[in-house]
Amino acid sequence: MQRIYAWLRAHPLWVDSVCTIPILGLALLQVVEDTTAPAPRWWWLVIVMLLSLGMALHRVRPLTATAMVVVGGLMQLVWDGTLTSANYAMLVALYTAAKSGPRWLSRIGLAMVLLGPAILLGRFPESSDSSFRDNVIGFGFLVVLLAIAWVLGDSMRTRRAFYAELEERATRLEFERDQQAQIAAAAERARIARELHDVVAHNVSVMVVQADGAAYAIDSSPDRAREALGTIAATGREALAEMRRLLGVLRSQAETDAYVPQPGVDQLGELVEQVRTTGLNVELRVEGVPVELPQSVALTAYRIVQEALTNTRKHAGPDATATVGVGYGEDGLEMEISDDGRGAAAPGDGMGHGLVGMRERVAMLGGRLRTGPSVGGGWSVSAMLPYAGRPDSSSVSSGTPNRTTLQGAQ
Repeated sequence: MQRIYAWLRAHPLWVDSVCTIPILGLALLQVVEDTTAPAPRWWWLVIVMLLSLGMALHRVRPLTATAMVVVGGLMQLVWDGTLTSANYAMLVALYTAAKSGPRWLSRIGLAMVLLGPAILLGRFPESSDSSFRDNVIGFGFLVVLLAIAWVLGDSMRTRRAFYAELEERATRLEFERDQQAQIAAAAERARIARELHDVVAHNVSVMVVQADGAAYAIDSSPDRAREALGTIAATGREALAEMRRLLGVLRSQAETDAYVPQPGVDQLGELVEQVRTTGLNVELRVEGVPVELPQSVALTAYRIVQEALTNTRKHAGPDATATVGVGYGEDGLEMEISDDGRGAAAPGDGMGHGLVGMRERVAMLGGRLRTGPSVGGGWSVSAMLPYAGRPDSSSVSSGTPNRTTLQGAQ
């Protein structure tokens, strides 16, 4: 059955021509049998053929079909007002004009709903009251019949426009869904890039410091050199484990390898101890009653402390000390990482995006971040991360531009 419907929709001219044949046959029979018509018989044949052709072409050539029907109707008004079965083409042409024709053609068709029967009544008036009454009834009948044809066509136009809008909306939503998927994938790649930067910058800097210490102590203090090499190996294994976890996100979802847990505030003690092994004196202070943090907040806090201590090791100088303060406030986690090193006077290498990634993380959570020189010297990084872990009214600022560029170069 579906094949039949598909064939019918694909061949509208054949379908309409077949439907026109019975109407054309009835009209020709009426022309042959009617011997009282004032017009020549061949003229009636022309009128019937015009109306029938207009009905057969109304879907494939709507404007041409409408023109044929209009010309046939005008010729019929000139010679005789007698209606035949071929006049059914007028209903079809009106329906097609309202459904598929231009808006101006549809409006003209609506105007002809009233003008056509009125012209017919004025062209062939009757003298007797009864005949006039019959014409009035016929006028009303024709108006209603033509109005129904126009309303059906206009309703079909509205329905098609509605379905076209639905299809366009579905296409647009599908496109937006694909765009959102691409944006989410880009955001995930950016997050992984930030994670990789934090892991590599921190662990490689620890390994470089330990390698330098081992090189100096290998002759005078073999035990310390051996301890430094052990720290390098442990740090390298930790870096590899985190990099495997991050790169595993890019693999197929079908793989079910277990990932290393994300670091958080609970791992800050281990981070501080690891930094101390590099020779930097770090003190960790925790205030307030600990609360359970969302994973995004805990990870961001860990990365901020990690990035700030990495910058301290690289820029603060050899004798600097650092303090890491973590406080559980009413609305969020408050942190301050400060050192007593060179501060804004420290040289930078301009090679990385440490502070940029830090700002992005804090802004994503709707928190506040400030970096700049400390009042008594050195450098400080302070941040507030809302417990909700989502944007509200974020405010991210920095201190001296030179130092911002300096510490962002990690």
